[in-house]
Amino acid sequence: MIDMHCHILPGIDDGPRTLAESLELAKLAERDGITTIVATPHHQHPSFMNDGPSVLRAVDELNTQLKENNINIEVVPSQEIRIHGDMIEQLKVGDLLTYGQDNQYLLIEFPSNHIPHYTTKLFYDLQVNNYIPIIAHPERNKVLIEKPDILYDFVKNGALAQVTSSSITGHFGKKIKKFSEQLVEANLAHFIASDAHNQGERPFRLQEAYGLIEKEFGTNVVFGFKENAELLVEGKHVFGGQPERVIARKKVFGIF
Repeated sequence: MIDMHCHILPGIDDGPRTLAESLELAKLAERDGITTIVATPHHQHPSFMNDGPSVLRAVDELNTQLKENNINIEVVPSQEIRIHGDMIEQLKVGDLLTYGQDNQYLLIEFPSNHIPHYTTKLFYDLQVNNYIPIIAHPERNKVLIEKPDILYDFVKNGALAQVTSSSITGHFGKKIKKFSEQLVEANLAHFIASDAHNQGERPFRLQEAYGLIEKEFGTNVVFGFKENAELLVEGKHVFGGQPERVIARKKVFGIF
């Protein structure tokens, strides 16, 4: 099983603080049935940068330590890129990482409370340059929850989306859990990933999430998510399915 969004690298963002914590997190992943983790440290985040070359070095070092400690996890380099207007330029100079070498997929994070006005144009420019944006955890974005047609338009125009396992399991609240299920049902979710940061509040929960999805939507849906993660790291075409619209929840007396 592949986890395509995880903060496992030590001491570089809000994930594990030390190598020992990273190794313990990897052991937890192994117990959850995960064999490959894509390391996606924050880049261009208000608090973290983590350019491409530094991430590659950190991944090499962690893989060495995993082998020395007999932990059967392979770590693949990537980034969780906070959306910004210079992404094309940073791709050209190697500051931004796709999912492994010779890969066209990019994991892109929005600010939690808004969608930048230039997003549609940027996504178009990325695709013209043969890159495919993957939207990280859209189910936790305030604007997309209120206006899901925005996400529908992004996906209809070629973007993909990743929903977090802890959103499916309800650990981010009932509202986000419900919206996550709506995204799965509407083919507006293409990957389930942990976005794990630590063993406590932000662990993996992938097996639990897949179990809930199987119960609600069937085995084939779970198989599709797992297959998409494999295709992603192999740089192959990810199957999106026909997106559908999610009906936005109406406000009553100013609240949802």
